[in-house]
Amino acid sequence: MYKLVAIDLDGTLLNSYGEISNETREAIKKSVEKGVEIILASGRPISSVEDLANELQANHYIVSGNGATVYDMRKSETVYDRFLSKEQILNIVKICEENSIYYNIYTENEVLTKSLNYNTLFYHSENTHKQEEKRTNINILTDVYDYVLRANDQKYLKVTVCDQSRIVFGSIIKKLRTIGDIDVLDVEHMSKKIIKAGTEEILVEYCYTEITNQNVNKWTALEYIMEQENIKREEVIAIGDNVNDKEMIEEAGLGVAMGNSTQAIKEIADIETATNNEDGVCKILEKYILND
Repeated sequence: MYKLVAIDLDGTLLNSYGEISNETREAIKKSVEKGVEIILASGRPISSVEDLANELQANHYIVSGNGATVYDMRKSETVYDRFLSKEQILNIVKICEENSIYYNIYTENEVLTKSLNYNTLFYHSENTHKQEEKRTNINILTDVYDYVLRANDQKYLKVTVCDQSRIVFGSIIKKLRTIGDIDVLDVEHMSKKIIKAGTEEILVEYCYTEITNQNVNKWTALEYIMEQENIKREEVIAIGDNVNDKEMIEEAGLGVAMGNSTQAIKEIADIETATNNEDGVCKILEKYILND
């Protein structure tokens, strides 16, 4: 019997428009009522993940920053963390600034950026459909380096680096890997998101990578939760679509790749479900949890 289901957000639980279908919402609520731990495991900041978890009544633990933190919603506190240091952040910012490449920094509660583009443009579009208290906090700054340098109380989850050119992007990756004690994700495929602008749909497509502290991943964060709740590896289902889901899909009792997953994830998963636009998460919950 499965006792914990870890679900990625973008490209997995959320469709291309950043929405969750009513069928999937109902399946998650029924799973929670059945006593199953539903864990939203995302690269997003805590505040952004927490709002979705509350909506779905999956309001115990959440994993954010690709495993940089575990937040206990019942205690209203971070119970596990592997943050990037200020020095690491400043080194990353310096490389990105010197090479004129787009980046943004995820803290516990907000995203720091110089402009709305790529992933932050998508978050901004999401925000227009949400109540103010449920929006992803985007802090647009003139000088990110100076802001980080002066801040003494910020905790940094990850940095996302984006560009439309594979050639430019590849050269930046090499430079970022010269920084010590960080992990730079090997993301093989371009991100594709759809933004609704009235009756028009705009495709946002870009290369990206995510940078975390060394040895940070979603599975390590889930192991902390499993220890707290006395849950075994074989009692865990992990569902995802991209390389930041790799470890949890490999290690879980049942590793599930979305139909829209990158090929590398499909190859390591135990099974493949439908795409994020076809209620792939709902189908897994119905088969392995609700019909158990």
